[in-house]
Amino acid sequence: MKRPASGERNLERILRWRELCPDIVIRSTFIAGFPGETEDEFAYLLDFLKEAQIDRAGCFAYSPVDGAMANELPGALPDEEREDRRARFMAVAEEVSVARLRRRVGATMQVLVDSAPALGRRGGIGRSYADAPEIDGTVRLLPPAKASTQLRVGEFAKARIVAAEGHDLVGEPI
Repeated sequence: MKRPASGERNLERILRWRELCPDIVIRSTFIAGFPGETEDEFAYLLDFLKEAQIDRAGCFAYSPVDGAMANELPGALPDEEREDRRARFMAVAEEVSVARLRRRVGATMQVLVDSAPALGRRGGIGRSYADAPEIDGTVRLLPPAKASTQLRVGEFAKARIVAAEGHDLVGEPI
């Protein structure tokens, strides 16, 4: 793929970004099982993921692509090994993501309402600035405490985050 890999510099950058913008959400996608990848190199990737605290990380197992120079590299890993590494990566990514979401409990967030009942009294589903539709988790909106508070699809609502459930947040409209 001809991309430079400088884990230390990347980690320094990420830490600096988080200093400048504590609410930043970082997403990235990785390849596991690239030809010649050793178990130590893969372990380094997992350590990087944990230390960098990538909020939203995806991973795919390397697969040959027509015309790619990587096809000629020695050390091709068996399909099972590539898939095992992808699965191990995703397990660590989920741990990191869930822990980062738990930090949001108690915060007030602006939520874009994606669905709500006609009267808005039974809550709804939305997403924060950090959530890509149909990719990331959602913010489940509880029924508003005030009868005057309406949840309208396509509009923003402020919500106090009261829980994190897996990849999703639960918010109380305010």
